[in-house]
Amino acid sequence: MQPIDNEYDADDDACSQCGAGVAAARWQLGYRVCLPCGESLAVSTRASWCVIQPYGKGPYMLVTPAAAFSTLLDTNQKQLRS
Repeated sequence: MQPIDNEYDADDDACSQCGAGVAAARWQLGYRVCLPCGESLAVSTRASWCVIQPYGKGPYMLVTPAAAFSTLLDTNQKQLRS
């Protein structure tokens, strides 16, 4: 999400992904994508991470693609953490 501009320009409310119009209320809140493009971006982002519980009484951990290698190394409760 891009930062909110203080000035609202009604001519510049096109979706950054497909070029369709974005609702004025969404544009003023700082969203620069239309609802269908925002939905597809959210689905693709959500598909790239998961939540795991590495061992029995351990906490839930969010695993993202960027942190997957180090997170999986840290899942052994008997070894020191990195």
